[in-house]
Amino acid sequence: MAKVLTSKEDNYAQWYNDLVLKSGLAENSAVRGCMVIKPYGYAIWEKMRDELDRMFKETGHENAYFPLFIPKSFFSREANHVEGFAKECAVVTHYRLKTDEETGEIVVDPDARLEEELIVRPTSETIIWNTYKNWIQSYRDLPIMVNQWANVVRWEMRTRLFLRTTEFLWQEGHTAHATRQEAEEETMQMVKVYAEFSENFLGIPVLVGNKTESEKFAGAVETLTIEALMQDGKALQAGTSHFLGQNFAKAFDVQFTNKEGKLDHVWATSWGMTTRMIGALIMAHSDNHGLILPPRVAPIQVVIVPIYRGNDEFPPIAEAANKIKAQLTALGVSVKFDDRDTQKPGWKFAEYELKGVPVRLAIGPRDIENGTVELARRDTLEKKVMPQKGIATYIHDLLEEIQQSIYQKAINFRNANTHHVESWDELVDVLENKGGFALAHWDGSKESEDRIKETKASIRCLPLDAEPEEGKCVVSGKPSLRRVVIAKAY
Repeated sequence: MAKVLTSKEDNYAQWYNDLVLKSGLAENSAVRGCMVIKPYGYAIWEKMRDELDRMFKETGHENAYFPLFIPKSFFSREANHVEGFAKECAVVTHYRLKTDEETGEIVVDPDARLEEELIVRPTSETIIWNTYKNWIQSYRDLPIMVNQWANVVRWEMRTRLFLRTTEFLWQEGHTAHATRQEAEEETMQMVKVYAEFSENFLGIPVLVGNKTESEKFAGAVETLTIEALMQDGKALQAGTSHFLGQNFAKAFDVQFTNKEGKLDHVWATSWGMTTRMIGALIMAHSDNHGLILPPRVAPIQVVIVPIYRGNDEFPPIAEAANKIKAQLTALGVSVKFDDRDTQKPGWKFAEYELKGVPVRLAIGPRDIENGTVELARRDTLEKKVMPQKGIATYIHDLLEEIQQSIYQKAINFRNANTHHVESWDELVDVLENKGGFALAHWDGSKESEDRIKETKASIRCLPLDAEPEEGKCVVSGKPSLRRVVIAKAY
């Protein structure tokens, strides 16, 4: 297999696009801005989905499903919400087509206009809170801990596979609580779930923090975020958890009788993570050879490639390969024995390197004679010959080592590209020349934040673990009590 990727040092955006296409993750569709997620890409999403779903259920959540279409009138009930999504909404106005008698073309039937136009969901708060009104009368009906796996549509002008598409897959949690404290605790719990998933499963280190007033979710009182750093020095918002206060409960008149016998509005949260995390996975770890997948998210953790010339050499190789495969499968490892005779071993090596399979084994006639196997690590590209005896246990432990090694490499990269800045000139230097996270003092004003945005960067978050520190805002010079994270972002 010939070299198929643009070098990420030469053109990072083209490298990313090449990698998504050539590794078989996704491709552009006939619908502008929408993508086809191919089987290998969808297998990665399934691994993510299954792990997140497990974590959600462990924290007491249940799955449900709500309609794709939302009456337009619902959006007008929460002013900040509609303002935040108005420019991205796809609107259904008619419900029928017909054939034009003169031209023979298929046209919209003007007599089939909807009485009320429908929005294709960009997010589901409005339809869900209209539903919750029927579910909640008393504090005994609370909390409601619901998540849905769905697709959403946000009309994007500039799209990029996985990172920003008109339609994408996600999960969105929507919970209802009797008290503010419960809702705030839920908001914090779920952003920590996202951080744990990102770090322990995807191998992507994240910063957890609050969004600024101008960057929070439309309709939220407070937004918590996890922010990751990609290899080109840009930040990526990897997941968000929103404390909605009583905003949506008041908009949809969702009240309940509390323990004191008084009517009160319900307290709410919502939280979501999307297929953009596949993009994050690519940009956080991969190299010019292809994908590098942490073992826990890899659809295939180990591939075995036979090397032989004549058909008479194949049976003992297949026997040894299938024995190793069975041993690994018994240990819970996902294994593929690629016995296709339509491609040469070298082609297969390049293919699995491109696809980011963590461990590759090669077995040939000499290995059968010596009781050995060649093992190659995708993350370091190291190769060595190992005895077949005990190889399954060795690989089982090695996969955990690879998982931790990939995470540590990402941590080291973030540490090396995190800069403390004390002045506007230092901030601009980081943003324009160095890239990465800039930790800078900010006075908390919208004016200073707007000046930062003029550089095409933004305040990514106010880190939760930041220690109080007196200083001067890098924009205004006014007093500041803490540093914030500033970066250019996807």
